[in-house]
Amino acid sequence: MAHPLHLTITVEVLDSEAELTPAEATVWQQARAATDHSYAPYSHFHVGAALLLDDGSVFRGTNQENAAYPSGLCAERTALFGLAVNQPERHILGMAVAARPATGPFGPAMPCGACRQVMTEYENRQGRAIPLLLPGPNGTIYRFRSLADLLPFQFNADDLPKR
Repeated sequence: MAHPLHLTITVEVLDSEAELTPAEATVWQQARAATDHSYAPYSHFHVGAALLLDDGSVFRGTNQENAAYPSGLCAERTALFGLAVNQPERHILGMAVAARPATGPFGPAMPCGACRQVMTEYENRQGRAIPLLLPGPNGTIYRFRSLADLLPFQFNADDLPKR
């Protein structure tokens, strides 16, 4: 017999950047700065992602568009894939995403489904939660305790056949 399954995801809503910890403020500002290097000549929507690493450094990614849609790639995945290639020994302590139009202020942005899947894969790979900061409406900031909160029914290695 069918029965409901209730999910609870807790997201903290911060009213301003003043509520960020110093480490969060660093990764937040780096995500915003990364948007300056976005390649978005078609959508004119500039997205930056920043990863705070266990050595205190920050690794960034940006959206990269292509005239042959959908050959481009989102900022979240460029950051994660780039880190995996260039610094595979690093662990991610936190992540932030920022977005803005070509002209105008920063605004809300949520990762697409493909990015959510990749983000949870990297969290699973390192075996610990990666906190996430996302821009909300009216200058608010969403603080997630884990990337998995964005994709509660993720597809992962446990779903694949065992060899």
